[in-house]
Amino acid sequence: MRRWSRIPAGIAALALVAAACGGGQEEAAPTGGGGLPGEGMKACQVTDVGGIDDKSFNATAWAGVQRAQEELGVEGTYLESQTQDDYAPNIQAFIDQGCDVIITVGFLLGDATKEAANANPDQPFAIVDFAYGEGEIENNNVLGLTFATDQAAFLAGYLAAGMTKSGKVATYGGINIPPVSIFMNGFWAGVQKYNQDNGTDVEVLGWDAAAQEGTFTGDFEDQTKGRQVTEEFLAEGADIVLPVAGPVGFGTTAALQDSPEDDWAVWVDTDGCVSASEFCPLFLTSVMKNMDVAVFEAIKQVVEGTFEGGVYVGTLENDGVGIAPYHEFEDDVPQELKDAVEGLRQGIIDGSVSADYNDYL
Repeated sequence: MRRWSRIPAGIAALALVAAACGGGQEEAAPTGGGGLPGEGMKACQVTDVGGIDDKSFNATAWAGVQRAQEELGVEGTYLESQTQDDYAPNIQAFIDQGCDVIITVGFLLGDATKEAANANPDQPFAIVDFAYGEGEIENNNVLGLTFATDQAAFLAGYLAAGMTKSGKVATYGGINIPPVSIFMNGFWAGVQKYNQDNGTDVEVLGWDAAAQEGTFTGDFEDQTKGRQVTEEFLAEGADIVLPVAGPVGFGTTAALQDSPEDDWAVWVDTDGCVSASEFCPLFLTSVMKNMDVAVFEAIKQVVEGTFEGGVYVGTLENDGVGIAPYHEFEDDVPQELKDAVEGLRQGIIDGSVSADYNDYL
C-alpha cells in the first residue's frame, strides 16, 4: 500500500494552474458521481496565518485540494491558523479526525509538522515550502513540496528592468525566511542580468542580496504596512514593486491605485489576474508557484496507494514555477524584451543561464 522511501526531486507530473479558493472556517465539498477512486477519503489542509482566501499562497494550495475533490472524489476540508500557536492544535485536530493526508501550508509550519509526523508515523503529510534533511522524519511519511521560485522571479526581474521608466524597481517581504527571500534573490539577479546585457544601471530597492537583508513588514497580514512600504518606495522613485508578503501585498495594490503615476506591481504565488482580477491592470506579470498541482499530485499518490515521502522540487523545466502571461500589458512589452525573457527561460532550463544570485554579486 503506502511506501515510505525517498523519491527524487521533480517526480510529480505538473499541469496548468487551477484557480480559486474556498470560504468558511472549515469546508468540505462532496463530489462524487460514482466510482471516483478517492471517495470515502479525506484531504485536510492547515493554512498559515494568511488565511484560506489570501488570493495567493494558501488559496493556491487549496485549489489543489479542490481539484482532488472534483477529479478524485476525496472530501476536502481546511482549518485556518489565526496565529502560529494554532499550527500544532490544527494538525492534531485533523489527526484525530482520521484524515488520509494532511497538507500543511508554509515554511513556518515546519516544526509542528515534523513533530506530528514523527509522533504519527503512519499518517501521510505533505508540506508546502519546506523540506526535511535526511533522518529528520523517522518514517519518511512527509512529502516536502518545494519550488525553485528564484528561476521564475529571475525572469520577472529581467522583465521589470526592461519596463521601468524610472530606472528603479523595488521588492519587500513579509518575514525574512527562505520561501520569501528566494523570490527577492531571483528578482534581484534578473535585474543584474538585464544590466549586464544592456549596459544599464537599474536599481533594486528593498533588497541587499550580498547581505541577505532588506525591507520586511514583519507579518503576512497587515496591509497597512504594505501600503506604507510601497509609498516609501514610490517616493524614492521606484515604479515597479514586487511584494512577497501574502495579503500584505494588497497594501501595495492600494498604494498603486492611489498613485498619480503609472506604477505597476509583480504579484507572487499565483497569476494575480486570475486570483485578484480586480487588480489585473496593475500586474505586469506574476511569479507563479504551481502549488495547487503539487498538492493535487500528493493527494493523488495517497489515493492510489503510491505515496512516498521525500522532496519534490518545482522548476521551470517541469512547469512547477513560471511567470504569468502579460495580460493587459501584452501590447506594451516590446517584442524584443519578450524574446529575451523567453530565451532566458530556455537558458535556465538547459543550464546555459544561471538564476543564482551569487553569480551576480
